[in-house]
Amino acid sequence: MRFPPLAGRASLLALAACLATSVGPAQAAYIVTFSQAGPDVIANGGGTIDLSGLTFITPGFTVPEVAPTFATEATGAAGGVDEYDGASGPLSFGPGVFTSATTGTGDLVGIQVLNGGPGFVFVPTGYVSGAPLSDTATYAGQTFATLGLTPGVYVYNFGSGPDADTFTVRVAVPEPTSLALLAAAVPLGFLARRRKAA
Repeated sequence: MRFPPLAGRASLLALAACLATSVGPAQAAYIVTFSQAGPDVIANGGGTIDLSGLTFITPGFTVPEVAPTFATEATGAAGGVDEYDGASGPLSFGPGVFTSATTGTGDLVGIQVLNGGPGFVFVPTGYVSGAPLSDTATYAGQTFATLGLTPGVYVYNFGSGPDADTFTVRVAVPEPTSLALLAAAVPLGFLARRRKAA
């Protein structure tokens, strides 16, 4: 493999440095992903939240839970939270009502948007804006159907300009291999039913 002459490499490095500094600051974001893991649904969250575009309301206490029809989701260990308002986004991410998680670990983080009003963002008590967040919640013996979760990506926005941020709820679509196995199983089920009828 041939490398450009030393002067050429220096030019490429200078160009890369210019491009890196010309890009604006990276937007902070928190994402929680629901996925089916065997007989359970697992919610894994992580990222950061910029509180600059939100208004502090009150401290409180909550538990890890999900209520898709009320655009409500909280992941992490039960405990104290600081509640902020100012988020907006989808009014639901499925038809399910309140279900508490079996277990939760890590930072307690959540979102709630009721009746089209300003949405609420929950963060651990004393959370410092922009600090890393990591959490999980397990819904043992549950499926997307029993929790009333509709697969898709639901983005909640708050703040503007340099303070713009997002809170994303992602309900993972089953992997293509799982869909292929399901598609193959359905005709076999109909075939077995026909044979029984005959």
